Amino acid sequence: MDRLWRALIWGALRLPHRLRVAGMGWVFSRLLGPLSGRSAQAQRNLAMVFPEMPAPERRRIARAVTDNVGRVVMENYATADQMTRARHWQPHGPGWDAAEAARAEGRPILFISGHFGNYQAGRAALNARGYQMGGLYRPLNNDFLNDHYVATIEHVGGGAFSRDRRGLAGFVKHLRGGGHGAILIDQYFYGGPIHDFLGHPAPTSPAAAEMALKYNALLVPIYSTRLENGLDFDITLEAPIPHTDPQTMTQALNDSLAARVRSTPEQWFWLHDRWKPSRKEKAALRASSYD
Repeated sequence: MDRLWRALIWGALRLPHRLRVAGMGWVFSRLLGPLSGRSAQAQRNLAMVFPEMPAPERRRIARAVTDNVGRVVMENYATADQMTRARHWQPHGPGWDAAEAARAEGRPILFISGHFGNYQAGRAALNARGYQMGGLYRPLNNDFLNDHYVATIEHVGGGAFSRDRRGLAGFVKHLRGGGHGAILIDQYFYGGPIHDFLGHPAPTSPAAAEMALKYNALLVPIYSTRLENGLDFDITLEAPIPHTDPQTMTQALNDSLAARVRSTPEQWFWLHDRWKPSRKEKAALRASSYD
């Protein structure tokens, strides 16, 4: 499997960037998404969050989602081209000036996002402008794919830190030294505090809020929204989350991401089992997904 995947990526990297990105989007949306069951998972999640949405619209969004995922995978392998384009993605929004001021002061910054658009594009745009945004990631179950995944994070710059004891220690050291870190908060966090996300209870890690409070880090939601040309991104930094308590701050981060997802559902990774509903709920959602 690993050799087959490497061969696919090797062949794709021989194509012009525009063709390779669009081609991988087609492979994921027309082949891998349906065959792996991920397209069906996306439709079930959409049915849970938007129960009134017609089935044809859920199928359309699921196809757009898997197309975006394929594009993200290809872009993150084609790091040199991604970094070249990133120099033209000017970050903006109410959090941009705050981030620039914090960087000038040497204050730690935590940039928080989710699997939306291409989450690496924001890191690329900021690192191309002198930031050193290390990425905190959850290791993949497949060791071969995990090696590839870590490489894509490292090639953008700033370092890759796994969510284990050693990785967290490195991430904290990076942050305490006035560094900049990126965390995605939209994956199921077993045993974590329950927060609302898109109208449903979702266990969510409070780590970002806790680290921001402990190390006086600026906490900034950042989003990389794919533009109509399919290759470039709008990099938006929202207003920093005020320091209060972990529960309030984490909910504010969830609310920020939820607003983005509701606005542009095609760009969020609905493929994840974010809420892990009960078996009974899963059966009901599976039936409604194909109405």
